Amino acid sequence: MRYFRLLTYVFFVAALASLSACQKAEKAAQPEAQKDPNVVELNAALKERVQLVKVGESEIREELRIPGSIQVSEQRIARIGAPVTGRITDIDAVLGQQVKQGQTLATLNSTELAQNQLVYIKALQQIELHSKAVERARTLLDADVISKAELQRREAELSAAQAELNAAADQLQVLGMSPQSIAKLSKSSSMHSFSNVSARISGTVIGRQVNLGQVVQPADELFVVADLSKVWAVAEVPEAQIDLIEMGEDVNIEVPALDKASIRAKLIYVGDVVNPQTRTVTIRTEIDNQKKSLKPDMLVSMLIKSKPLPKLAIPVRAVVRENDKDYVFVQIAPNKFRLREVVLGTDFQDRVAVINGLEKDEVVVSEGAFHVNNERKRKELE
Repeated sequence: MRYFRLLTYVFFVAALASLSACQKAEKAAQPEAQKDPNVVELNAALKERVQLVKVGESEIREELRIPGSIQVSEQRIARIGAPVTGRITDIDAVLGQQVKQGQTLATLNSTELAQNQLVYIKALQQIELHSKAVERARTLLDADVISKAELQRREAELSAAQAELNAAADQLQVLGMSPQSIAKLSKSSSMHSFSNVSARISGTVIGRQVNLGQVVQPADELFVVADLSKVWAVAEVPEAQIDLIEMGEDVNIEVPALDKASIRAKLIYVGDVVNPQTRTVTIRTEIDNQKKSLKPDMLVSMLIKSKPLPKLAIPVRAVVRENDKDYVFVQIAPNKFRLREVVLGTDFQDRVAVINGLEKDEVVVSEGAFHVNNERKRKELE
């Protein structure tokens, strides 16, 4: 029995010794196994090339991308109707045609115009009659045949006839007759019942709603002429973002139809009301379009910098880019730094916003991150 106990004790001591030896070996190997390849300890030479910074808030301007379209400037568009009721007899303009101010777009035959010309001719004839009556009255007054009151009555009738003539001439101009045509009518007294529909501005015919033989009225829109030398880029901003936008800001406008051409412009208008259906606010810019490359209703993207907002940010130079991911070196000990993946936002000037991966007041490498990363790669190869 004593022998058995002694044998058990010997085996127990041997097991303890073996276990102790294994633990020592494991502890000896542990530092090597726990060595982190993403941790870099700076040597003296590398220290001189590195600068550190605390993570904190900076004023960052976000870039807003807002879909929009090219529109005709409302200050450079003319919606043209007939000056008088009549029937279209000739059409001289087609869609896309370039026209000059005053150029005839269509011709119509109007009985209303003829009637007003007749009124003008009658008023002109009354002027002649009353003028002769005044001349006779002056002669008779000199001969003491009539009184001065009679002369004044006839002069008043002449003034009234002149007013009627002026009113008739004004009405003819309203109906589309030019002063030259009215002067010609005064000389010949020959009525002309045809009226021209003329371009109010120089530009491109972008709309036509008229056919031969159609009876039209002044309220009808027959042609739309637009000056496309300058156009608007218009977009709708969600009401939640409108407070980030200020009038006068620079805007980059991308046009996919023109091989994503980028155009610089200024924000000239921010709407004062919210569209109740879309919950958006209208904004616009004006773009020079002398080459006519921008067409109305082309789709665009408007890139606008927001107002400065406080965001957690780091220097752009602190970022290390690898495998389409962003990293920074974060201090974990007085002379040790670990490579950490971060999610970044918009960069503004020399700083970039941090969306995820860093906390405020953490210390990161701001200068020399490239050299620290090279040191990390070199140790990986050892």
